[in-house]
Amino acid sequence: MELFLPESGLMIWMLIGFLIVLFILAKVGWPMIMGAVTKRNQHISDSLVAAKEANEALAGIEAAKEKAIAEQQAEQVRIINESQELRKQLIEEARAEARSEAEKIVADARIKIQKEQDEAMNQIKAEVITLSVDIAEKLLQRELADKNAQSRYVEEILKENQPRIEA
Repeated sequence: MELFLPESGLMIWMLIGFLIVLFILAKVGWPMIMGAVTKRNQHISDSLVAAKEANEALAGIEAAKEKAIAEQQAEQVRIINESQELRKQLIEEARAEARSEAEKIVADARIKIQKEQDEAMNQIKAEVITLSVDIAEKLLQRELADKNAQSRYVEEILKENQPRIEA
């Protein structure tokens, strides 16, 4: 068991060595360790504050992004609505213009048809008149070929056109 129990002189020298190391550590090492721990604590605190500020800034940026997206979507909806209204207006204008053009074409066609009808009627009248005159001429030539027929015809016309005398 003596192996486990050190001698008293050794114990004293070990205690003196331990006290010297403890004194050196207390004077030199301990302040350096405590300074490093304090710096580390300060760095961690500063990092936490910076992280908190970064999170707040990120939340602000997220809110701004959401707001910008909402504004862009509203603008997109407004532009789509405007383009649909413009499309409807252009379609209505085109329809109105097409109706106007169609009415103009129909009116021009009616006028042209009426003119052609009038010309055809005038041409038919002229042909009827020409034919009537030709027929009358031929009839008169045949009727008036002999002198007796001419005299009878003149007397007949005079009788028809004679004024009636009332008694």
